[in-house]
Amino acid sequence: MNSLSLLPSVNGGESCSFVSGSYINLRKTSLAADLQRSPFNGIGGAWLKHSGLSTTTNGRRFSVCSRIRKVQKHEYPWPDDIDPNLKSGHLSYLSHFKPLTEKPKPVTLPFEKPLIDLEKKIIDVRKMAEETGLDFSDQINLLESKYQQALKDLYTHLTPIQRLSIARHPNRPTFLDHVLNITEKWVELHGDRAGYDDPAIVTGIGSIDGKSYMFIGHQKGRNTKENIQRNFGMPTPHGYRKALRMMKYADHHGFPIITFIDTPGAYADLKSEELGQGEAIAHNLRTMFGLKVPIVTVVIGEGGSGGALAIGCANKLFMLENSVFYVASPEACAAILWKTSSAAPTAAEQLRITATELCKLKIADGIIPEPLGGAHTDPSWTSQQIKLMVTKAMKELGDMDIDGLLTHRHLKFRALGGFVEGEPVDPEMKLNMKKKEAGLAQITADIETEIENLKKTAREAKGKSLTPIISGEAIEKLMEEVDKEMTNAFIAMGLQEKLEALKMELSESPDTPDQNLSPTLKEKVDRLMQEFKHNLSHPGSYMALKQKLEMLSEAGRMEQKRMKGEALKKEINEKLQEEAKGQMQVLRKAWEKLAKGEKLDENQIEEVEMAKEDLKEMLKSVNLEVVGPGKKIVPTSPPGLEEVLTKADDVIKKEIEAAIGKAGLRGKVDELKAEIASGASKEKVENLLKEIREGITAAMDTTDLKKKVESTVGSPVQETVGASSSKDEVLNSC
Repeated sequence: MNSLSLLPSVNGGESCSFVSGSYINLRKTSLAADLQRSPFNGIGGAWLKHSGLSTTTNGRRFSVCSRIRKVQKHEYPWPDDIDPNLKSGHLSYLSHFKPLTEKPKPVTLPFEKPLIDLEKKIIDVRKMAEETGLDFSDQINLLESKYQQALKDLYTHLTPIQRLSIARHPNRPTFLDHVLNITEKWVELHGDRAGYDDPAIVTGIGSIDGKSYMFIGHQKGRNTKENIQRNFGMPTPHGYRKALRMMKYADHHGFPIITFIDTPGAYADLKSEELGQGEAIAHNLRTMFGLKVPIVTVVIGEGGSGGALAIGCANKLFMLENSVFYVASPEACAAILWKTSSAAPTAAEQLRITATELCKLKIADGIIPEPLGGAHTDPSWTSQQIKLMVTKAMKELGDMDIDGLLTHRHLKFRALGGFVEGEPVDPEMKLNMKKKEAGLAQITADIETEIENLKKTAREAKGKSLTPIISGEAIEKLMEEVDKEMTNAFIAMGLQEKLEALKMELSESPDTPDQNLSPTLKEKVDRLMQEFKHNLSHPGSYMALKQKLEMLSEAGRMEQKRMKGEALKKEINEKLQEEAKGQMQVLRKAWEKLAKGEKLDENQIEEVEMAKEDLKEMLKSVNLEVVGPGKKIVPTSPPGLEEVLTKADDVIKKEIEAAIGKAGLRGKVDELKAEIASGASKEKVENLLKEIREGITAAMDTTDLKKKVESTVGSPVQETVGASSSKDEVLNSC
């Protein structure tokens, strides 16, 4: 038993103490009133009293209880087992921002779903071609090129509300993602020196090409937990005061300032207003116009109202291609003007929030390109584009003196806006996005038609060849193409330098198998491959490479199956060749006799059955089970399908006849029949047929036709895929 005694036993007094759990109990045979009457008002008085300076004693007791507080261990950002041989990267341990342990789930935006479905269908067609052994490489390559063109058209002509949805994408790279990609060294600085550290704004010093910069930016989370911690990138007054402190620090030491904007706006709760949200933003605005160092701002996501402008009063403002910058969000604007948030697309167009529109208004000074699909499809490449643009702007601003820098910043904001009096205003030019959407829908429909045709061909050929035949030369050629495309992919992802450095380390390490690599080197290899696979997994990116890797994997599985089959065949032949020789001879003679059209007598039939039984027993002896002869499965039509197709064809023919009469094409049809009967030239017949088809297409309402067919057959049109219900087929029958 551990004991703790604070008071000694004097003049017959007793002292007792003990520890129990998280409590310490002290007991002393002394009068509490003695302590109160002591001239020292404390334990010292009792000491004097027991030492003989006081003659009064009493037998009353008092007790003291205290509880030990349990203190949690502080969570430091660095691990407990740091590699002692580490030569670089020490600053990375000072940041709580670490790579995610799990890869973020891919998120498909609503307008991307048609193209994602097309990508899956193309992959399915490729798999069907591999299963049947048919060579569809030319057709699939053509489909892929059309798909890439459709993808390019889609992301080149995005509407403002679609760009807003990309700017808000959950997997979009954050401020710290970009900083860690473009800096050689980085250390985060915390606190506003008033007792607070807002995680929604991150500040720190980083170096690019050996030069130090002050980085300030809004930080969103990469998942729900981080978003709650970062307050969804909405700063409080403490965050803006922290940014202000770092700006003054950079101004004092001569560090150029780079700010990153990615916030829906300043946090507008009651506590923030009480702490002076508006005053903090206004103070930042005033101070930024007087800083004597170059300031460059990059909008990487959404920039909302004063919360974005509080760190955005810069000499140069650049925007990522799919970023937005607005006074009020389209949803809020729609709720105010149209009394419903469903009018957000209209509000987004009227607000002119995209990078292209803001460059025209000279609010933004440049657009930083993004990969197709958005920055989240290739964050490293996007970060390198930001680095190039920022370093170029800093070099230009670095040549200015202090007065020129301040004047440049003032004039940039003085030139915004303006008005004209006494001149007629040109009517506003409206963008008709529906025309482009119709074109994209037509491209998508054409690709789907080609995919269905390839699937139909593959289904017809399925079963004719037992296994797809892939030659060794084709596999070697495929491996060469994969090597080239992987090299290009590493370069596009910005991983080329890491790959070369890793190759150098591997060449310097002793020749050992992969399993015996040093833990540090193995971790670097795993991290690089994880980053490569993460970039490769984004939908719509590196599609050709992914399909070729899938083909190589499938070829490897097929080769493994073939080798197992050959080994099993060899083993069976070695064990049963001599034993089954007589039985196989009997079966071969019987087969030859039947092939000539001769009948087997009873003795021969009995010999054949005995030979079969003997073969079954032999196969069972080597652990093989005889399941019976294989039967070819002939595909049959579902019951009632022919009747449904006939009804659908009748409806379509009637509608085409009505369209011919409506468009006044009866004379053209008769002329076409006469030309065919007289043996006219093929070109003339095709011209007439084309003219008739165009006239029928213009006169026929496809939506009404679809409804009539569905009401007749009693099921959606999509279910009758195999029907000869296309216009061209019916026209050919006319």
